[in-house]
Parts: sequence; structure tokens; C-alpha cells
Amino acid sequence: MTTTPEAEWRLFRGNGAPRAVTLPQAPPWRRFTSVRSMRPELPYLIDQQHADVVNAALHLRRPLLVTGPAGTGKSSLARAIAHELRLGELLRWPVNSRSTVKDALYQYDAIGRLRETTLSRDRGEREPSIGTFIRLGPLGTALVPSAVPRVLLIDEMDKGDVDLPNDLLTVFEEGVFDIPELTRLPEDMSEVDVQTHDHRGTVVVQQGLVQCVEFPVVVITSNGERDFPPAFLRRCVRLDLPVPDDERLRAIVAAHLGDEALREADDLIEAFLRRRAPGELATDQLLNAVFLRACGVDLNAEGLLDAVLHQLTGAM
Repeated sequence: MTTTPEAEWRLFRGNGAPRAVTLPQAPPWRRFTSVRSMRPELPYLIDQQHADVVNAALHLRRPLLVTGPAGTGKSSLARAIAHELRLGELLRWPVNSRSTVKDALYQYDAIGRLRETTLSRDRGEREPSIGTFIRLGPLGTALVPSAVPRVLLIDEMDKGDVDLPNDLLTVFEEGVFDIPELTRLPEDMSEVDVQTHDHRGTVVVQQGLVQCVEFPVVVITSNGERDFPPAFLRRCVRLDLPVPDDERLRAIVAAHLGDEALREADDLIEAFLRRRAPGELATDQLLNAVFLRACGVDLNAEGLLDAVLHQLTGAM
């Protein structure tokens, strides 16, 4: 890793004077390599006992419900599974208070279809296929029949509506859903090409039904902000990721930034562990601090370490 002289790391000086600068190389976890904004895969470290829980979910074809404090690697686990098992690009469904299972399965642009159909008729052209206006969501794309399962991350489930877990039960149990706009079509239009969530083209939907062949690898994350209903929990394999201890933190730093950076990080790791007691900190905050130190940044500058290792919960 290239060290930046202390006088040069201050790219922004706050004096209003424009000047030409060259941005240094970003941290490994903030580099983007393609138009799909796919980050290069970074090492993911997990204890064998926790890896065994992941394997149990894979064998049982059950969703994996991953809980734990912020920064324990819940979301990164899904990407690591997709990478290690070569199951293709990760599908991601970030849940919020407005999320519905229907939108995660598919979306239908009825207004767009009406507009384009009217324009086509006015021009004397053939009407566009209804499939042009249907796009599968991340969950719907994960259920498309394929030789190998896709990996779907349902991120922060506890931020969704209270009924969302129950709404997923049928899909999780049967691995199938229907698109009513297509099931109503006549027999001679039973096969329709629809768009996928990952923009990789189209897939054929027959008679309006999407039925998986292999149930997708579903990773559901939760910050523990809400209890889930027993019927939902019964269909999941649960993995509770603990906060990493000193030994694990050192292994993570070495894996991401190298042994040289680790040798200079003792005081930062100690500060991280000390600050983590009164308020939550995420592991990537420690990596940020170590990266800046390795670049020659003086983290003893007033307020700088506090800005990097700020608490994620409690009063600001």
C-alpha cells in the first residue's frame, strides 16, 4: 500500500482555492470494477461453527436468518456464499417500511402499456407484448427455473411491515408464484418473455407461473429490532453472528489490508474495542481507520479518530 505524505493527504483544504488533485486509490472494499458496480470479492472470515449453520441451510434448502449487531458481516455473508459456490451475481432486496412481497416478485407497468398500445394503434403498428411491461423483482428472479440456484439477500427484514414475514410463507414453502396479468391471457399467448431484475435479458414465463427447480439460497438479515412470528422462524435456519473479538479483528485486518498494516494497528484495535463497549461500532469502521493510518494519515488530529470510529447507536 502506498503511503501518502502527511502534507499531501489533505486533498480538501477548505480555503476556497481551486487546485488540481489526483485522488489516491480507494480502499479495496470501495472499488468498483464494472457498469454493474460489482465490487471485487474480499476475504470473508467466519468460524467453522457458523459456517456449519450455513451448510445446514444449504442442505435443507431453507432460508438462512442471520442476526447480530451492526458490522458483524451479515449482508456480506450472502455475497461470500455466491462467490465461493459460484452461484452468479447476488440478487438483493433491501427491505423498508413500504416493501411488499408482490413488488419483490414482479412489477407491472399498466400505464406504460396503455400509452404504448394507444400509440401503436394510432401508427397502425403491432401492439407491444405485455412482457415488455413486466419486470421480475429480486425475489421473482431468484425463483426463475435454473440449473443452479441464485443467491438472494433479503436485507434488514425487521425494517419491513409487521405482516411481511407472514406474506412470504407461501413463497418459501412452495417456491412458486403467479403473475395474474399473464394467467388471464388466451392459450395462444401462454408463453411470454419478461424482464429480470438483474438486467440480464428476459426469461420465458409459461401460463403466468414462475416455479423454481432449485430453491434459491436465501439469506435474510435482521438487526434484532423486532421478533418474527413462529411460523416464519420455523421455515428458517437461524445464525446469530457475534461481534468479533481481538483475535478475529486482527485476522480481518490482515486479510483485507495485509500484515504490514496490521503491525501498525495495535492502538487502533485497542481503541476500537474500548469504544465498542458504550456504543456499537462496525468492523468496517476499524478497517477505515487502519487504511487511513497505512496511507500516512495522522489519526491523532483533533476529532479525526472520533469521526471514523463514531458510535452507531445512542446520542450523537
